[in-house]
Amino acid sequence: MARLNLWRWAVWAFAGLYFLVPLIASVIFTVDVPGQGITFDAYSKILTTPGFTSSLLLSLELAAATIALVLLLMVPAMVALRLGAPKLRPVVEVVCSLPLVVPPIAFVAGIATVLKWGPDYLSRTPLFETFVAIQNPDFPFVLVLAYVVMALPFVHRALDAGLRAIDVRTLVEAARSCGASWPKALVQAVLPNLRGALLNASFLTLALVLGEFTVAQLLGFTPFAVWIYSIGGEQAQLSVAVSVLSLLVTWALLLSLATFGGRSRTASRTAAKG
Repeated sequence: MARLNLWRWAVWAFAGLYFLVPLIASVIFTVDVPGQGITFDAYSKILTTPGFTSSLLLSLELAAATIALVLLLMVPAMVALRLGAPKLRPVVEVVCSLPLVVPPIAFVAGIATVLKWGPDYLSRTPLFETFVAIQNPDFPFVLVLAYVVMALPFVHRALDAGLRAIDVRTLVEAARSCGASWPKALVQAVLPNLRGALLNASFLTLALVLGEFTVAQLLGFTPFAVWIYSIGGEQAQLSVAVSVLSLLVTWALLLSLATFGGRSRTASRTAAKG
């Protein structure tokens, strides 16, 4: 037992060093300016740097739209799959895992090919306006579609784990026996019991959208991750400061999610005992 505890602490120490050493080095790089000593100018300039607010807001808007769309697609599909076609679960799992196999560079190359092909062959059809609209720089909906595909593996795993923990069939049958329609049964009986899974899926999608670079860069859009890269050549310390700040915010969101999920589970158990 003592040897097991020793190995456990060794693994935790190695993991802590693996994550904290680069973070500490980044912080030192942003505050230690040669010839000036310790200064926090890199952090004080973040809010006033051109492009920071617009790129961050764009990423948050893309994240909100991606979360809403992927949950709207996956939650009914996963519930229907569990109730009506459980034998198709391996097929759906393989399909949802494909974005992990396809390299992002190949994925974005396919998207770019379709976007170039559309105006040439659909210029005289109503779909031409659709191709133009989804590439609007103010809100590139094509990125939302790409992020939905990229988020499928994470959302599928989170929802599948949540559905395995509850008896979906009993909940739906109980709601239906009380006169609820299928949509009402899903919203009022199933979704409250999937709160933790929905939060996990939403957070993973948010982290994916905020940190995604390849697709947005190659398609010519400037969300937050691309903006950080664009200022790196001219203002290296500012770029690293923004990266450190975004990492800390992401960790804070993760801790908040874990705390909120723990309180939700505790409240659910208390209500069940009562």
